[in-house]
Amino acid sequence: MNGLDQLYQKRFTVFIISLCAILFGNLIFPEKLYQLIIAPLFLIINILTGILLVYKKSKAKKLYVSLLLVILLTYLMENLVSGSESLLNYLRFGFFFLFYAIVTVEVISQVWRADKVNETVILGLISGYICLGLLGSFLFMSIEIIEPGSYSGISEGINSASSRASLIYFSYITLMTIGYGEIAPTSELARSASVLLGLLGQFYLVIITAIVVGKFLGQKMLDSDNTN
Repeated sequence: MNGLDQLYQKRFTVFIISLCAILFGNLIFPEKLYQLIIAPLFLIINILTGILLVYKKSKAKKLYVSLLLVILLTYLMENLVSGSESLLNYLRFGFFFLFYAIVTVEVISQVWRADKVNETVILGLISGYICLGLLGSFLFMSIEIIEPGSYSGISEGINSASSRASLIYFSYITLMTIGYGEIAPTSELARSASVLLGLLGQFYLVIITAIVVGKFLGQKMLDSDNTN
């Protein structure tokens, strides 16, 4: 077994670490530095770890690598071509949106198909839930691009790092059905997206998590019968 094969066995461990770095990096780094430099870097690293998830699927791996190269190109062009920041930001949102849509389905699929529940499956289950929140955040960002002002409590435009961070926060608050109320959807499209994300979060907990728990209990009963 080569190094990549060994790393593949730890794919969800690596992936969930990169997800946590995206969400909680601002607890370590200064806010401005984090939003401008560290957060984009962590997002790129997350795509790299996403490639590891599909290491054994050549077509999916090529797609992930293509998305990574395109996203890197948008960052490069942003520094080389003045006045193109807004357009490149919108394109980048679209590519991140596509990545998290694909990777969320991939993570859930791997968890769903797992025969045995072990550490890898548990980390995959957690990763899928975190990915769902990031997917929701890019959905909300896309809506704000299409219909500016779709969310109250967002004082700056979507190209602002603070506004993007606010929508990531709002996505997870919606996913977890907490709802503090300082950010709220104001357009019909934004409200529908919020309801959709809330439902997906509940479906994930009720269906996917229940299936994993059921497999784990069945596995324990089988082990107990074999022992007896």
